[in-house]
Amino acid sequence: MAFLEDDLQVQTREHDGVTIIDLKGDVTTFADAKLNEAYRAATASGSQPLILNFARSNYINSAGIAILIRIVTDVNRTGQKLAMVGLNDHFQKIFRMVGLAQYADLYEDEDQAIAALTKNDRA
Repeated sequence: MAFLEDDLQVQTREHDGVTIIDLKGDVTTFADAKLNEAYRAATASGSQPLILNFARSNYINSAGIAILIRIVTDVNRTGQKLAMVGLNDHFQKIFRMVGLAQYADLYEDEDQAIAALTKNDRA
């Protein structure tokens, strides 16, 4: 029997005016406080572009998806740009099925996401 891990590590960094939230570990109900705190801190200074990096996260359950839906809803409400990177094929398919991909673009890596999120700023 598998047990849910409650040790999600969340780190925030900035690159080219984009805030990147790196997730390491399982995105489950235990991720709620850490992920929302990182999101609030990242958006406190304004609505700059944001990337959620799942490259070191291998498991996302329905509670984790609910957390992400709340964040995507808030991002959409404030007009902020959001991208998600590092998702394996399985989770890319799920994110498309539940509608997350309609409000946050999915990219293979953060270089692609940064280029897309900042292209209008550089024009």
